[in-house]
Amino acid sequence: MTTPAHPSFLQEFFRFGPHAGAHRVAARAGVSVFVPLTLLTVTGHLDWSAFAAFGAFTSLYGRAAPHAERTALQVTIAGVLVMAVTLGCAVGLLPHHQWWLIAAGALVAAAASLLSDAFRWHPPGPLFVVFAFTVCATLPAAASNVAVGFFVSAASAAFSVLIGRVGLLRETGERRWIPLPRARIREAWQAEGTRVHLARFVIAVGAAGVVGKLIGTQYGGSHPYWAMVAAVAGLSGATHRARMIRGGQRFVGTLFGVLAAAAILPWHPQGFAAVLVIAALQVGAELLVGRNYALALLCITPLALMMGQIVHEVPVGPLLVDRAVETLIGCGVALVVLLVVRDPAH
Repeated sequence: MTTPAHPSFLQEFFRFGPHAGAHRVAARAGVSVFVPLTLLTVTGHLDWSAFAAFGAFTSLYGRAAPHAERTALQVTIAGVLVMAVTLGCAVGLLPHHQWWLIAAGALVAAAASLLSDAFRWHPPGPLFVVFAFTVCATLPAAASNVAVGFFVSAASAAFSVLIGRVGLLRETGERRWIPLPRARIREAWQAEGTRVHLARFVIAVGAAGVVGKLIGTQYGGSHPYWAMVAAVAGLSGATHRARMIRGGQRFVGTLFGVLAAAAILPWHPQGFAAVLVIAALQVGAELLVGRNYALALLCITPLALMMGQIVHEVPVGPLLVDRAVETLIGCGVALVVLLVVRDPAH
């Protein structure tokens, strides 16, 4: 009997995983983002769409978990996402806020990574938390954003938790009490390799933000936080190999995602049409993200750019260039940090 060969780096990079009920997650995610954005469109507050979208990220957690466990997990991540939105809005009010964003974003990445391990988030890692914080910190400064961001994201997150419970209508068994998961902060902190990996997040996210801002200034770019988010993606994964694969998928997938965005953004969808496009892209992302991260970025990249365009529309060409360059910076910085800051076992 022969032992199956360990898959190569390229085989894992291009691996297309099983469907694993992704349509149910995609449906929940689509509804969770469609309904809040539709309400904001009808009421004339689409400029609050980022707050609603980040609250709706709650629906992405606990993909395959039983209902009670999913609800408990989503309640905890909802609280963290709302805190990230609120903190980001507050940082956006500071003078020279882009530098404060970089410093605080590096710490948020490390803190959210520790919470992810302590609460055993699925999907794991601080990506969505850092994304929420950095985007909200770069919105046009307004003191009202702090309160509005808190309440809109909290309402959207609560709706996502409710949507996650809809499947219970099909079940006739006894309803279980939902105990919130215990935060195993000390266990997570003391786990082997944790502190080294937290240091990687602080170094890589901070460095990516600084490099992204300095280089972006040279060609008129204005999204250094994209480099920070890309650095987080490049550090996500359970092993050194998995992180390198994820970073490579982030960059390659973003390049093709930029091409997809180039086919969508020039049409300038607005209002309800924009909401439909965003919801469709959210569904597509969730159908693919569990199968191959690079393919999912064909939807994730135009989705992220669409969210920015409906709040503050800018010329499409420079926007696409900025996305590609900042992603390259973030993935490159993450790769360097992975190679330099090694686990003690190595």
